[in-house]
Formats: sequence, structure tokens, C-alpha cells
Amino acid sequence: MPSSLAAASTGLRRRPRRNVSFDLSIGVLIAFAVAAIAAPLLAPHDPYSVDLGLTNAPPGTPGHPLGTDGSGRDLLSRLLFGARTSVIGPTIAITVSVVIGVTMGAAAAWCGGWIDAVLTRITDFLFAFPGLLAAVFAVALFGPGIVAPAVGIAIAYSPVIARLTRSVVLGEQQKLYVVADRTMGFSGARTLVTTVLPNIAPIIVSQCIVSFGYALVDLAALSFLGLGVQAPEADWGLMLNESLPSLLLGAWWVMAFPAACLVLVVVAINTVGEGLLDRRGKKRKR
Repeated sequence: MPSSLAAASTGLRRRPRRNVSFDLSIGVLIAFAVAAIAAPLLAPHDPYSVDLGLTNAPPGTPGHPLGTDGSGRDLLSRLLFGARTSVIGPTIAITVSVVIGVTMGAAAAWCGGWIDAVLTRITDFLFAFPGLLAAVFAVALFGPGIVAPAVGIAIAYSPVIARLTRSVVLGEQQKLYVVADRTMGFSGARTLVTTVLPNIAPIIVSQCIVSFGYALVDLAALSFLGLGVQAPEADWGLMLNESLPSLLLGAWWVMAFPAACLVLVVVAINTVGEGLLDRRGKKRKR
């Protein structure tokens, strides 16, 4: 009897603890996704409708639970629609950076030799460009908006993905399943595309989630500076820019709500990304 109780208590002690912050962050991201997808259904007002007779209305105003901005537009509606524009830019940036980075990193690791040397030098060169500087350069060439800054951010983020991919692929090359494919006469390209890349996909995805948060902040900063999304579109970074006159008049909520949304989503994204990387690392150790 005592031994069974001891075994039971040992089993309870070994039960893994739930990561509350990870679970809460997942909930935040689900809410963010729902807001972005269902904004037209959830928004109580037209986010572009101006009411100069109701400017800077405080939270709790009838019909406007979060108040209005300096143009009398409903803040809740603009936050919901801002989630849509705030997710489009980072999605473009991360997608392009993954295509460039995975291609360069996998080719460098798999081919080796002079190809590895050339691609590594290109990666080092791209690392010299900060994300915002590359985005500003893209805006100078193609004008402000969503796509141009996102592509600039993607070029700046691609060397991070490239280095990670190269490092992981080099490690995978020594594993038995790769040796077995070579022994069976499969081509290197087939093994890389159909076996190696799917195996390392969880690591790449985890890094992409973290990078998504950084891209969201960078693109919001560009919109705040007037180089990203343009008025009258609803975007969290642009809303921060438009809230400055209201803040001087004491309407702090016009800036507080988009800032809180931005911080909350970025923290949630980073928590989920780092949590996935930690879980992946523990599985690899086992």
C-alpha cells in the first residue's frame, strides 16, 4: 500500500505543469484572428464614418463603448478593422522572408563549397541592413502602403531564416534517414525537399512566429511615421499617429487602446513562438 501511494505521488510530481502564459497567449491570438477575419460583422459602426459633433468621446459613450477619435470615428470599429491591416503586412513580410531565407539556407547547407561561401556572404551583407532602413528604402522606390514596406522588412528578415535553415539542415545531413536515402540512390534534391525540409518545418515555423511579432512592430512604426498604411485606412500604427492631437486635449484613450492592442498581440506572439521553440528543444533532447 505505501509503495502504491509513493508511486502515485511520484506520478503526480512528474506530471508536466501547464504553461499558463502560453495558453493565455494562444487565446489572445485566437481573439486577434477572429477580430481580423470577422471585423465587418463585429464592428458596430463604419470605421470610416466621421462625426465632427462627437469627437474624442470618452469610453462608455452610448453606442461607442471605447469612445471616438479626433474625427468622431468609433474606436472599437477602427481597432477591429485595424487588426486586418495590421496582419496583412507582417504576413507578406514573413512569407517572402521564408521563401528567400529557406531557399538560400537550404541551398548553402546542401550544396556546400563555393555555393555555400557565396550565399553566406550574401546573408552577411543582408544582415547589415536594419529592417526599418530596408523598408524606408522600399518606400522611397515604390511609395507608401502595405506591400512596399512589407517587402523591405522581408529582405531584412530573410538572413535570419537563412542562417537558421542552414544550421538545421547541416545537422540533419548527418542523420541516418538522409544516409539511407543516399544509399538507396535517391537524388539529393528529392531528399532535401520531401524529407529534410518537412522535418525542420516546426523549427522554421517557430522562428517565423517570433519574427511576425517583430514585423508587426516595425510596420506599425512605419505607419506611425506616415510611411506605411495611409489615411483613412484603419491601422494600429496609423491610429497612434492620428491620436497625437487628441492626446494633447486630454483624450488619452484614443492612443491607449491601439497601443494596448499592439503590445498585447506582440507579447502573445513572442510568448507562443518562444514556447514552441522550448518545446521543440525538449523533444529533441529526448
